[in-house]
Amino acid sequence: MRKLIVTAAAAAFLASGGAAFAAVKHTTGTVKSFDGTAMSLVLDNGSTFTLSKAFKDPGIKPGEKVRVSWDMSGKIAEAVKIMK
Repeated sequence: MRKLIVTAAAAAFLASGGAAFAAVKHTTGTVKSFDGTAMSLVLDNGSTFTLSKAFKDPGIKPGEKVRVSWDMSGKIAEAVKIMK
């Protein structure tokens, strides 16, 4: 019984590490370029994001400050919010 509990605890611990890598991250920056056709966004700090197929353009223009919510596993932007 003890071996089963230790094994289950170890498996849970190792599995939780993968969840951290799939976590959503947030980046704030100024838009350098935005291409709605190619579904790409580049910030002035050099960060490049691919936009998801479900992305709705809130009216992004170069020079605007934005907050990008993205998935670490592939740098896919899930949401882009224009900062006021």
